[in-house]
Amino acid sequence: MKVSLFYLPIVGTRADIMAGMAGTRGELYQTMLHDVSAQARLGDELGYDSISFTEHHLHIEGFELSNNPVLLDLFIGMQTRRIRVGQLGIVLPSQNPLRVAEDIAMLDHMTGGRANAGFARGYQRRWVDIYAQQTHGVSGAMPDQHDEIDATNREAFEENFRIVKAAWSDAPLQYQGKYWQIPRPGTPWTLEASKLYGKGSENGVLTSVGVVPKPLQKPHPPIFQPFASSENSIRWCAREGVTAILPPLHPKREKALFELYAKESGRPLGEGIGYLRDVIIADSDAEARQLWSHSAGFVGGAWFAPFGFNHGMADPDTGAMLDTDQMMELGLALVGTVDTVRRQLDAMRTRLPVNWIFAWMYNGVLPNARLLSTIERFAADVAKQV
Repeated sequence: MKVSLFYLPIVGTRADIMAGMAGTRGELYQTMLHDVSAQARLGDELGYDSISFTEHHLHIEGFELSNNPVLLDLFIGMQTRRIRVGQLGIVLPSQNPLRVAEDIAMLDHMTGGRANAGFARGYQRRWVDIYAQQTHGVSGAMPDQHDEIDATNREAFEENFRIVKAAWSDAPLQYQGKYWQIPRPGTPWTLEASKLYGKGSENGVLTSVGVVPKPLQKPHPPIFQPFASSENSIRWCAREGVTAILPPLHPKREKALFELYAKESGRPLGEGIGYLRDVIIADSDAEARQLWSHSAGFVGGAWFAPFGFNHGMADPDTGAMLDTDQMMELGLALVGTVDTVRRQLDAMRTRLPVNWIFAWMYNGVLPNARLLSTIERFAADVAKQV
């Protein structure tokens, strides 16, 4: 079983966030960098597979200050030797896909082939609608949204993904789509050096481009999508060979998506899928639950429930929501003593294969020392026992 670290990352403690405008305080951002660096270095020493960051913008509240996950990846990559670095994920509809391809390829070279690539669709309209405004008609789409806005977002996402993949190949890049034309028709290019040392123009007109550098890993870094919870997303991941990371879901939904991925991909059940899980280990279950409520309960209630992320916890047949005790018993959160977390992991494994856990680290709202302890104890006393 692989285990990876996942960060929003959060700037400030719960008290800092509740005081307001935590995201504007530079000293809190410095503390975040210090703490996440320490946790990443420990994860590197203990054999964690990778560390990943989200992409979000304009978060003056202090949640998810992760404007550029590739820069955070490089920051961590320069301080570590083995752990892989990635994004969960770059919001493709808001990006220039050629810049994305370049940035990840550069990251791959600068970290000695340790880059992962993660791509998301984007759901927070405050920033996606601004950043994607030149990709005409594209807006953020809520996780449970299935309408014209969602369809346009998905269309732009998939077009950008195709361009990124094509840019990483050795073939000259030509692409004519709804949102992008590469190269722009009629672009003049008469440079003699290109005739002598390159290619891609005919009769003084640009006909193709070559995005460089190419990734160090061949054919490209491993690709992930967070946090896939719909049949459309799972089908796309299975078709494209992308690892789908599932958020905590009702077991009926979870099982259906696992089976769909296996059917669409032709791979054994569980291959190509990872689980996102809150992970907190303490000396007693009561202490761990209190820490979980203080961190995940606060962040989830204030920041994620309004976007519909808790809908996946509902029974698809009855609509009944799982309560906290049921979540713990089912292993939808790995919270408790070492023995309790082992039992929760066993409960997951009795339902479906568990090949990969992405451990959500609530930096900031949980003290650095607490997260360092959890990272160490999960690696030594839980993961190694599986």
